[in-house]
Amino acid sequence: MNTFGYKAAEAVTALKMDGYFVWDCSVIKAKGKYHMFSSRWKTEYGFGSWLFNSEIIHSVSDTPEGPYIFKNVALPRRGREYFDGMNTHNTCIKEYNGKYYLYYMGTTYGGEIPTGDNMDEALFKSYSLETWNRKRIGLAVADDIDGEFKRLDEPLLLPRDCSKWDCTCTTNPSVVIRPDGKTYMIYKSRRAVGTALRLGIAVADAPDGKFERLTENPILELDDKDKHIEDPFLWYDEKRNKFCMIAKDDPKNGSKGITGEWGAGFYAESDDCINFTIGDMPKVYSRHVKWADGTESIQGNLERPSLVFDEDGKPTHIFCATGMAERPYEFNSETSVICMKLEKAE
Repeated sequence: MNTFGYKAAEAVTALKMDGYFVWDCSVIKAKGKYHMFSSRWKTEYGFGSWLFNSEIIHSVSDTPEGPYIFKNVALPRRGREYFDGMNTHNTCIKEYNGKYYLYYMGTTYGGEIPTGDNMDEALFKSYSLETWNRKRIGLAVADDIDGEFKRLDEPLLLPRDCSKWDCTCTTNPSVVIRPDGKTYMIYKSRRAVGTALRLGIAVADAPDGKFERLTENPILELDDKDKHIEDPFLWYDEKRNKFCMIAKDDPKNGSKGITGEWGAGFYAESDDCINFTIGDMPKVYSRHVKWADGTESIQGNLERPSLVFDEDGKPTHIFCATGMAERPYEFNSETSVICMKLEKAE
């Protein structure tokens, strides 16, 4: 049995929007409903324009499986002068002491807004490299899950100088808020364009506090550099006193990776949120999806895993962003967020 103790079972489509790509999601139960915060951008702009045209939206459902109904744009564009003024993406919603904390990645950039057909490939690539390095982690706070989320005007965590591994960006936050308010945040960065993406961990005394790195070095560093890790989802198991993580297995150069399957999800755990252990059977989900209607498919990818829990802290469902394709990232027409029930692993 895998260390997590659960595996993904039947899947349903939780969120899909005509005319938009949808991606990533974070779900929380509040006021008797399930609230999903996710990213969207127009399909006419192409999938690769997520870095320039994404906005974070709020959708609602009566059940964790959905379907989720669009409610409003939670974090739209707000001006180039802000670090997140042109683009918001990568959601993580948490509640603490009656307030709701929405962590995310934001960017800004100058010049034209890429819309899929208004610049050639070379110009789009140069825009992408410049804008990618401007990614920063932001925070928006609301007193009511259905109310306005007010953003901080400064990022929560800045890159360090170029002698460090995380000097280019801070992005992809996944957050745990402990009962005393102490807040742990995994983030992603890299040393330079073309180098491996790595994960760091930072901590603050409060959900909106000043974050400091818990360790100088990346976490989950593996001896085999072709074993690459993406998209961590972090939580704390109060009963076992463990920091827990599900992440995407993203091996390179023909490596079998951690699970033996590119794009599968694996489980890891830690006592200190620095040193994580991966068990012998870590796979939690596969790109081979079994749907609730009895059909099966191999998805082009399953990314940005996130969980919801019951009142006892037991994980019940896992969400992933996905698209149909013969090979990874070949899809160009539609994406969705799917919800998979969790069942006990054998």
